[in-house]
Amino acid sequence: MKLVTLEKNGKYTLGVKTGEGIVDVSASAAAMSVDEGKVPHSVHDVIEGGEAAVLELQAHVNRAMALADRSSFLLDESRVSFGPCVTNPGKIICVGLNYRKHAEETNAPIPEYPILFNKFNNTLTGHGADVPLPRTSSKVDYEAELVIVIGTTAKYVEKQHALKHVFGYCNVNDLSARDLQMRTHQWLLGKSCDGFSPLGPYLVTADEVGDPNNLSIRCSVNGEVRQNSNTSDMIFHCDEIVSYISQHMTLSPGDIILTGTPEGVVLGYPEEKQVYLKDGDVVTIEIEKLGTLTNRMVNEA
Repeated sequence: MKLVTLEKNGKYTLGVKTGEGIVDVSASAAAMSVDEGKVPHSVHDVIEGGEAAVLELQAHVNRAMALADRSSFLLDESRVSFGPCVTNPGKIICVGLNYRKHAEETNAPIPEYPILFNKFNNTLTGHGADVPLPRTSSKVDYEAELVIVIGTTAKYVEKQHALKHVFGYCNVNDLSARDLQMRTHQWLLGKSCDGFSPLGPYLVTADEVGDPNNLSIRCSVNGEVRQNSNTSDMIFHCDEIVSYISQHMTLSPGDIILTGTPEGVVLGYPEEKQVYLKDGDVVTIEIEKLGTLTNRMVNEA
């Protein structure tokens, strides 16, 4: 299943992508006179409800799509305003230098353990949203990344069981202000500017994705491909990441983990060829089975 966050009148509501468009779940429930408590109304309702909630939601969508008149709830995707596909994660955990070729292009040693840092909810935005380039930086870089979305509580989880705790996966652009990131030994400042984690467009359930470490991953800027790799190049694979983090902190439903970026970022170019993102640049992230995430960069007002 592909879950969507719809932004309507400044509020977020749940949508489901189908072959004919996106079902606005609240609107379909109203059209079918379904009691509000009988279907999930947010992506977090579905994540926290687990398999039972997914099955309930799928059954509802099937009934809705069987109606003759779907005009009140079936939306044309090209006209939808998207919010971040996970709207309120308790934790945003990021893994740095997690693709072998990316570590090599930046002349960094291959990590012995996952390098972890965090971002905050102010960085979240949706597919199609404009992302402000902060006044305090002149070196904003793109980073295509696969996101793990936790579905069930995980603590001291063994690697072989780790993916059982995953609800699904999505795209993110882990935008990075390199001048701020490298100002000190702590990366947080350059990673946590407003809008620096466009997320989506869909949250795809794990059953539809299969092996998360066998997915093509690409980033293009203004149509020019800059990153073109596969998640198999990760140094620490998704099961290792979930297991490792769970040894040190409890992972809860709705937490998200950004798993690192492949080679091809601006930082990896020779200094004389580094051209960072500027006003009007359009960045597109595409991961196999997860759809396409596109955002335009704009100068901060």
